[in-house]
Amino acid sequence: MPQPLQPFLHDLVVALAAPTQAWSRADGEIVPHVASSVQGVIHADVRVLSGVALRVDGEPGEHIATEVAPSEVTFTTVLRQVGGTLPDPQVRLDRVRRAAPGRLSEELTFSSVLTEPASAMVVLRLTLDGLPISRIKMGHESDRSQLGPLARTDGGASWTAGELSVALVAPGAEIVASEDGSEVTLSWTVEIPALGATSLTWSLDIADTGSVVVAAPGTTAGPATAPTTDRRLAPWLARSLADLDSLRMSTVEHPEDVFFAAGAPWYLTLFGRDSLWAARLVLPFDLEPARGTLRTLARLQGAAVTPDTAEQPGKIMHELRRSGFELGGMTLPPLYYGTIDATPLWICLLHDAWRAGLEEATVVELLPNLERALTWLTDFGDGDGDGFLDYIDEGGHGLANQGWKDSADSVRFADGTWAEGTIALCEVQGYAYEAAVSGAALLEAFGRPGAERLRGWADDLAVRFRAAFWCGEGADRFPALALDGAKQRVDSLSSNIGHLVGTGILDPEEERLVAALVSGPALDSGLGLRTMAATDRGYSPLSYHCGSVWPHDTAIVVHGLDRAGLGEHAAGLVEGLLRASVAFDGRLPELWSGEGRPVPYPASCRPQAWSAAAAVVVDQHLRQG
Repeated sequence: MPQPLQPFLHDLVVALAAPTQAWSRADGEIVPHVASSVQGVIHADVRVLSGVALRVDGEPGEHIATEVAPSEVTFTTVLRQVGGTLPDPQVRLDRVRRAAPGRLSEELTFSSVLTEPASAMVVLRLTLDGLPISRIKMGHESDRSQLGPLARTDGGASWTAGELSVALVAPGAEIVASEDGSEVTLSWTVEIPALGATSLTWSLDIADTGSVVVAAPGTTAGPATAPTTDRRLAPWLARSLADLDSLRMSTVEHPEDVFFAAGAPWYLTLFGRDSLWAARLVLPFDLEPARGTLRTLARLQGAAVTPDTAEQPGKIMHELRRSGFELGGMTLPPLYYGTIDATPLWICLLHDAWRAGLEEATVVELLPNLERALTWLTDFGDGDGDGFLDYIDEGGHGLANQGWKDSADSVRFADGTWAEGTIALCEVQGYAYEAAVSGAALLEAFGRPGAERLRGWADDLAVRFRAAFWCGEGADRFPALALDGAKQRVDSLSSNIGHLVGTGILDPEEERLVAALVSGPALDSGLGLRTMAATDRGYSPLSYHCGSVWPHDTAIVVHGLDRAGLGEHAAGLVEGLLRASVAFDGRLPELWSGEGRPVPYPASCRPQAWSAAAAVVVDQHLRQG
């Protein structure tokens, strides 16, 4: 029997308002009983519907258009089976699907240009489900073992799916449940007036007693204005800010602290690294996500050494979910700390937010967390004592790689072989250097001890990095992707080196060398920065981390080049993101192929918070001229 495969997403559309999302085909249909499909209505990591099938007089009609907004999708269908025999469409259906936190609704508007009234039978069949997101991602079929009994209500029906309660309301519909309670059929007879229109509606309201993250109250989009230097930016920026609004979440206990969920459908929750980078990149537009992300992660800061969860004192967490997440041989606990970079990135965000105007009272409140994070940086981050921040999966069932490129095969030598043992990533050393210097500035500004020691630690790290990581000679030198467990340089040319620019760990000459490499043809695909150079043996344009393009990765490098005064080297990368914004209709997915054409990576999340935040970086770059 073939193994289930991860679902593809590239040809689906989504209506999203975290933590509720509805994935469907472009015609609005959600097809049930399909393995390796994410289609359905998902709330807080549980799918409550896996099928939505609409028929008008027994036929689906002919789909002609789909219009997608962050929380709303409009599907337009021609109903040639309803009245009239002329070649031009006489009766149409505009089906508007709207997502709100804990709610999914549809409005079906039937309009006619016939000179006589028309009647039609409308039947909507809903298939119930209770499959968790981790099993959806593994390609499993629907699971109704968690479904409670289906109950009829006044004008609708209700059921439970584990900790979720679902209420269906369908005004005016005849409602019939299947014998096994797995399907609900809604039926209406609609009278469409001559030269007029009529509508019907149905909705789901979903309550959840077990969620750890919820929709943030209200939304706050930054100003969607852009310079006139490039007409492609304004629509991309507006769409990106709207997508970021749809990803705003908070914890149940502290709804006032807002963060960006990483992305839909798989990562609609708090992720340390993703939420930190997204908040950092949008700082020019909005300080609130930085404040909320910093405070939320501070409450979850590690306090003990626990190998099974990768927790350590002072460490910033990686991922928070309602329950464990299983994928293949990996089993992650609900609160997981397996990340090597979230802690220095937390420190860097606190510093940048302070410089951007974060109120002093919040900074003072977070100073004890800062000191614990700095202690982790200098005392715990270097697990094998070689002087560099490094990682290894001590529990044996977590992430094998714990930088942003966290797939199992992402750390490769130039000949394509996989690195083994404890891994020290190059960009993490840059984050650590910047965090130490930034932390020292904060400690000094607020009268706390330790600034001089941290600056000395950072200086020593830069010296060690220069000796251990650089490959090649003269003008052909470049930093290795990583050091492996045997302290060998993992000598592939990767986008990771671009993250070093602007951190301070490189001297000006070294920054210019790296700037030339990230803007050169081996890494710049013409549609964004490749994660691995096309000249390396391990390069594959549709791999997850070994040749694909991730827009946030490109944006981080552009951001660093601008900070280092090397913005001229970012021109090609910025142009690539602008071209991609047009090719992907203003919503950049998680990643795409590195071949230089807009070929989708078919399992990409979208929207993705740090992908959307890339538009802000491009806006800032163009404003700087």
